Amino acid sequence: MPYASQRKQAIVTCLRANGRVDAADIAVQLGVTKETVRKDLIDLERQGVLQRVHGGAVPVEQLSFEPAVPTRTYYSEEKTRIAMAALAHLPVRGSVLIDAGSTTGRLAELFPADRELTVYTNTLSIALTLITRPRLTVITLGGRVRPLTLAGVDDWAARALSEINVDVAFLGTNAISAERGLTTPDRAEAAVKRLMLASARRRILLADHSKVGAVSLCKHADLSDIDLLITDTGLPEAQLKALRAAGLEVEQT
Repeated sequence: MPYASQRKQAIVTCLRANGRVDAADIAVQLGVTKETVRKDLIDLERQGVLQRVHGGAVPVEQLSFEPAVPTRTYYSEEKTRIAMAALAHLPVRGSVLIDAGSTTGRLAELFPADRELTVYTNTLSIALTLITRPRLTVITLGGRVRPLTLAGVDDWAARALSEINVDVAFLGTNAISAERGLTTPDRAEAAVKRLMLASARRRILLADHSKVGAVSLCKHADLSDIDLLITDTGLPEAQLKALRAAGLEVEQT
């Protein structure tokens, strides 16, 4: 029997691919009982990922969903691969900017100890991870901390970003689509992300395949604002082609 986290990942993947999950069908696919699937659906509904309906579940409205930090455990293997691929784009020296997010947080955990870099970040958790590397200079941007994402936003963060120029920015997003660009549920975070883009010479987006094709409330970038998307191989071919046709360079890992 798959672990609970593996079952829930399979449910979320099916939900995004088909727009609905049938409890009986997914139970057969996973080799578990319908009662086990029912409990998984209840957990996912509590997290705001889906809404249960008769016989299964459907997605919640994407424009309003924003997962809280403690629930961001989905696609952990994919996020690790993305973060490892991002390491190849670190400069030998200079400065980088790391956005709040689960995949960017994994990048911080894997950060090499031998680089002499100045690292700016808008989240304390990433700063605390990086401060253990003695050759790094770690600077937090400040601002009001949003409880859901631990991201620093508003005037302090905006003022700091307006005064810096970095070599590479590693960014996160809640959603990316060929039609709508990059979007996120919160206006304050969207504003900070725009300033991050403006402050960086090279801009790299780290996003697992579940973010692609989704649309959230507040737009913070066009695809043309991003130099490279690093994602995983779970991205459907049609979505990959759509992003590349729109001019975005995509690296899969």
